[in-house]
Amino acid sequence: MTEPSSPSSEEQGQGGGEAPLILPPRKHALMFRVRNYFLTGLVVAAPIGLTVYITRWFVDLVDTWFVPLIPAPYQPDHYLPFEIPGLGLIIAFVLLTVLGALTANIFGRAILGFAERLVDRMPVVRSIYGALKQIFETVISQSNTSFRDVGIIEYPRKGIYTLVFVTSTSKAQVGEQLDKDLISVFLPTTPNPTSGFLLYVPREDVTILDMTIEEGAKLIISAGLVEPPKKSLKDTGPIQNADT
Repeated sequence: MTEPSSPSSEEQGQGGGEAPLILPPRKHALMFRVRNYFLTGLVVAAPIGLTVYITRWFVDLVDTWFVPLIPAPYQPDHYLPFEIPGLGLIIAFVLLTVLGALTANIFGRAILGFAERLVDRMPVVRSIYGALKQIFETVISQSNTSFRDVGIIEYPRKGIYTLVFVTSTSKAQVGEQLDKDLISVFLPTTPNPTSGFLLYVPREDVTILDMTIEEGAKLIISAGLVEPPKKSLKDTGPIQNADT
């Protein structure tokens, strides 16, 4: 007794028999497209949403600080049917401008000096105040030259490289005492570039990259995922002394 022959692939496709064993993955392709569209939308919407959220949070925070300084009967909310966002920012700007104008004359400097002498008599407060004052004075006075360049050094050992921000190219006092030509660089941490280490590195050990400060910050924050366009290293030789 002969066994019935198995239907051929052509007969399966023509006559309503069994479906082919290999089918095009249409459902998987559709899910792959949906996934890509979702991730693309997330990439577009997340930065916008976070920016709006953080900006709104900052404005509301400043409003809660400065709007109460206006007496309740004179606040605009009592006269307008809607709130005015950012009113605290305007009040803060006016108050800080007035404060700066007052301390710019002799009378204001005398009052400020008297207040600072009182703070100097407080053991813990004077340390906090002195450190914060020095930081703000340094940042504001050198806002245009805080980070000069993006460089690369070997750290934490030979053969391993890391990005640094050059903070000063003039001969540092530390280098003068050690009789070495050192420059100060800031080594930021990932993904928070606001924390890091202050390093004094020999001038010849720092290689300057053809990269802006913003591009370097993006590279650090993204842990190397967002790289700037490929550029060649600056052919400028060693870092020049700012005093020369």
